[in-house]
Amino acid sequence: MTVSFRETVKVGGGSAAQTRQVTGEIVVPPTSAGGVPVNSLTNLQQVGSQQAVADGEVARTEAQAALGAARQQRRLLGPAVATLGRQSTLWVRASVFASDVGAVRRGSEAMVRPLGSDRESRGRTRSVRPVQAPPSADSVAGTVDLYYAVHNDDRALRVGQRVAVELLLAGRTQGLSVPSSAIVRDIYGGEWVYRKTGAETFVRQRVEVASESGGQALLARGLKAGALVVTVGAAELFGTEFGAAH
Repeated sequence: MTVSFRETVKVGGGSAAQTRQVTGEIVVPPTSAGGVPVNSLTNLQQVGSQQAVADGEVARTEAQAALGAARQQRRLLGPAVATLGRQSTLWVRASVFASDVGAVRRGSEAMVRPLGSDRESRGRTRSVRPVQAPPSADSVAGTVDLYYAVHNDDRALRVGQRVAVELLLAGRTQGLSVPSSAIVRDIYGGEWVYRKTGAETFVRQRVEVASESGGQALLARGLKAGALVVTVGAAELFGTEFGAAH
């Protein structure tokens, strides 16, 4: 493709933190001190049933000496189930294979996004911080649960929702690096760059992004060191090639 001048950069070496993506579930933080996260619809129904019984016991004993004890039992069950999903902070339960847990940076934040969205869905991706919770695991699946707190002031996340959790691992990955602005994506999720082949000539080339951080994309494959790729105007080139803005 021949076009007017575009800003380019030479592909060079780079590194990025290693990450691992796992599936997670939005859950409710413990409803009482020392409690466990409420992480399934069945558990919520059970808690709701227990709360209804406790509310009835409080009402029945309001005129009796046992009222104090009934109210204390009800407090232990936490806020009403109907209000749990409207909390400004929820938890994420991330299921990690037991063999991978040792490599996870347990004190570092992770990134969460809804399943089906990609790394570029910045408006839907949010950081989460690690929290302490009673140990839990799935012996059949061979996974261990890690928990993270996520701000949900916008109510975008729902209890029980499945999400993708990107965990930070120890060590760094080496590879070729280009600015994120050089990457264009098609409707199928394919990743491309425009490589300069002449004074005013560019060729679209398929690449695979291993990770992105700080405006830089680390490539798993697709280019050779020293290649010149478009960094300013790549989206416009894509639109010109296919007849529509990208």
